[in-house]
Amino acid sequence: MSRYTVSDRRRFLELALAGLATLAHPRLAQAQAAFTPAANRTVHDAHSVSSPVAIEVRARPLPTFDLRDRSRLRFGSLEYRSGLVLTSSFPGFGGLSGIRLDTKGERFIAISDQGSWFTGRIVYSGRQMVGLAEVEAAPLLGPDGRPILDRGWYDSESIAMDGDQVYIGLERVNQVLRYDFSKGFTRARSEIVPLPPAAKRLPNNKGLEALVFVPKDLPLAGTLIAISERGLDANGNLISFLVGGPTPGQFSVRRTEDFDVSDAVLLPSGDLLVLERKFSLFSGVGIRIRRLRLADIAPGALVDGPTIFAVDLGQEIDNMEGIDAHVTPEGDTVLTMISDDNFSIIQRTLLLQFTLVE
Repeated sequence: MSRYTVSDRRRFLELALAGLATLAHPRLAQAQAAFTPAANRTVHDAHSVSSPVAIEVRARPLPTFDLRDRSRLRFGSLEYRSGLVLTSSFPGFGGLSGIRLDTKGERFIAISDQGSWFTGRIVYSGRQMVGLAEVEAAPLLGPDGRPILDRGWYDSESIAMDGDQVYIGLERVNQVLRYDFSKGFTRARSEIVPLPPAAKRLPNNKGLEALVFVPKDLPLAGTLIAISERGLDANGNLISFLVGGPTPGQFSVRRTEDFDVSDAVLLPSGDLLVLERKFSLFSGVGIRIRRLRLADIAPGALVDGPTIFAVDLGQEIDNMEGIDAHVTPEGDTVLTMISDDNFSIIQRTLLLQFTLVE
C-alpha cells in the first residue's frame, strides 16, 4: 500500500504541475525580462513593488504539521510549535525567499524574489503564531535609488544581517547588495559588495541562495558566508564562499541525494543549519536541514554534517526557502521557516515554527 494518502498524492501532483509551470513559464519570463527595457516590461509588474505601501496579510492557523498522524509533534531534532498559511489581496505579496527576525522572534524582514522587502510583526498567543501585523511592502533599491528591477536584477533570494547592515543575494546576476538600514530602513540605497570572480561564474539560476554573516566571538567573525543553490565544483559539491573576514576564500558543501540549498542560519552555538529541498516527479518533494560545524569551514574545505530534519508531502510543506532562529526567554531555540509560493494559485506561503531539541 502506498505510504501517501489520496490527499498527499493530489498535493504532490499540484506541486509537480506548479514546478513544471515554474520552469516552463516564470523562469523563462525572468530570463527574457532581464534583457527587456524597464519601460517595456510587463511580466513582473503585477508582482513587483514600486513604492512603500502598507498591506493586509491574512493568516490561517495550521494546528498540526503531520498529515498522517496529527498527534505527532517531533520530526528529527525539531518539535512543531505552530504554523500559518498567509494570503493577501495585495498582488505583490508572495515569492518569499528569505526571512530574518529580531531577538524576540517578533519583528521580521523578509524578501521576495521579485525585488521587494516585506516587514512587519508576528502576532503570538502564548507560544503560537496567530497572525501578522503592521506589514509593509517596499522595493529593494539599487545604488542609484531606483528599484533594482529597473536594472533587470531579479531573484533576490537570500538575506543576512549584521546590525544595521543588511546583505541581499541576487541569484540571477550573482551579486550581493549591502543596505545600511540606519539610512532610511527599507528606503536605503544599496552598495554592491565585491565578490570573488568565481561567484560571477555560477549558473545564473542556481547561484547564490544562502547568506550568513558571522558575528564577533565566533570562528570566522566578520565573514559573510555565501552558499550556492547548485553551483557545483569539479567533484559535484556545492560551491561556497567566505567573503571578507579573516580568511576569505572558497570552500564546498557536500551535496547528497540531489538536494539543493535554499537558505542557512547560524545558531548561537556556532553551528550552521542549512535548509535544503529537492523536487522529483519520481521521488516527490523533500525538505531537510543539515547541521554543519562553523569550525570546519575554511578556504579549500569540504564540509558536511548530519541531517536533523527531513520531511515530505506527508507534512504541511511547500517550497520552503527561508529559515531563521531566535531564542525565547525560556531558553528555547526556535526555527522559523517560510515558503516561496512562486506566485502560483496552487502553492502556498507557509510560515512555520519549530523548537530545536538539542
